[in-house]
Amino acid sequence: MPASRLHFVRHGEVFNPNGILYERLDGFPLSERGQKMAKAAAEELGRMAIEPSALYASPLERTQQSAAPISEAFGLVPMLDERIIESGNKLAGHPMGIKGILRKPSLAIHLYNPSRPSWGEAYKDIANRMTEAALEGWRAAPGGDVVFVSHQLPIWMTYLSASGLKLPHDPRSRRCSLSSITSFEVKDGKLVPVDYREPGIAVLEQE
Repeated sequence: MPASRLHFVRHGEVFNPNGILYERLDGFPLSERGQKMAKAAAEELGRMAIEPSALYASPLERTQQSAAPISEAFGLVPMLDERIIESGNKLAGHPMGIKGILRKPSLAIHLYNPSRPSWGEAYKDIANRMTEAALEGWRAAPGGDVVFVSHQLPIWMTYLSASGLKLPHDPRSRRCSLSSITSFEVKDGKLVPVDYREPGIAVLEQE
């Protein structure tokens, strides 16, 4: 019996005092506040009264740390899935911000086509691998729900693709805050967005 719903949880805040575009780089764990956000996401899943039968996480440290409270809350062992990892990016390792990038011709040259985008993994490739992982997890589940712990851009690509919207976008328009939960159902073999929650925002408001 396939899963009832699929829930994509974004990781919590990362410890990144130098403002580096980390993408798939190692050495960027959750901050103390990010750990609180991850716990808040697990608690929100509990309030949703779901019965998850499987938990998947991106292989990066911050997603595995974000999966830990969910694992503890529901007694599930996280399974790593490379398909839900952060997007590849040629600008990784450099300070975030367009001004800094434009000052370096070796970096600015990658900005010629924002629709693909030219600086990293193609949007359609991200959407395809995420959708593949989601549907495979849905089919493999013995029932209940399935939780995936992933990253902002991959989750947003999944949402846009499932909604039939264009993938090129303004990054500021992404509805996928830290430790947010984006939920889907599967109808006629396709993902359908059904819910969105932002438990991580409450952590920010408390501080």
